Amino acid sequence: MKISSLKLVCFSPTGTTKAIIHGIARGIGQSNVELIDITRPDARKQSLRTSEHELLIIGVPVYMGRVPALFTEWLHEIKAHNTPAVCVVVYGNRAYEDALIELKDILTQRGCKPIAGAAYIGKHSFSNDEPPTAKDRPDASDLQHTESFGRKIQEKLNTIPSVDQISDVNIPGCHPYRGDPCHPYQRDSKFWNVDFIAVSDTCVQCGICAEGCPVGAIDSENSSVIDTEKCITCCACIKHCPKHARTIKPGLVKDASLRVSTLYKERKEPEFFV
Repeated sequence: MKISSLKLVCFSPTGTTKAIIHGIARGIGQSNVELIDITRPDARKQSLRTSEHELLIIGVPVYMGRVPALFTEWLHEIKAHNTPAVCVVVYGNRAYEDALIELKDILTQRGCKPIAGAAYIGKHSFSNDEPPTAKDRPDASDLQHTESFGRKIQEKLNTIPSVDQISDVNIPGCHPYRGDPCHPYQRDSKFWNVDFIAVSDTCVQCGICAEGCPVGAIDSENSSVIDTEKCITCCACIKHCPKHARTIKPGLVKDASLRVSTLYKERKEPEFFV
């Protein structure tokens, strides 16, 4: 089956998910590639339309074993027409639980034909130097795996005469989905609606954190002012600060970071399903 173009879609506050889907695209080797990065709020204002002649790769980070609610809102606006699709989730070395099957289900509902799925590991959003969780992931081995996965996708496409003959791909997961319905991406979450970011005197008000916040939770005039109702605890502002002026305060999020680093030290490897 021939495809005319490759569409890469990602929600990637810290850049790990974007790196993964770029690696998959390299393995596929399609020359006509378009990146649709919907991390920033203004990028989510326009919905996506796709056809059966395109291949869609969608990558999303996992939070509490689920697809971020913020991302599902945009996904439910996709208008696809028998579009072959690849589902990709990236998690912080804990577990991806039902995120991958949830992503597959949503894309199927929107008119896509999932042909493959994968789960990759990225540095945990709560991770820092003390303690690190999945430090430096995705690493060289992970990125080699993405390219191998991309080649497997292309091999499968070569064996399919037409989009109508795409068979269902077996993705692990449960119905109904597991996981906490009040995960950090839910606006009504009481557990995660916390002031957890400390801003030190080394902050120079450069505005990089406010510009990169995927929900506009940081005041562009005073970066120490954070709207905790909007904040999704992605920690992109901490990781992107050039002065290292932002850290996690002692409290719920710091405690969660310590638990993850203690319980999930053993390296997990990527999985793909074709």
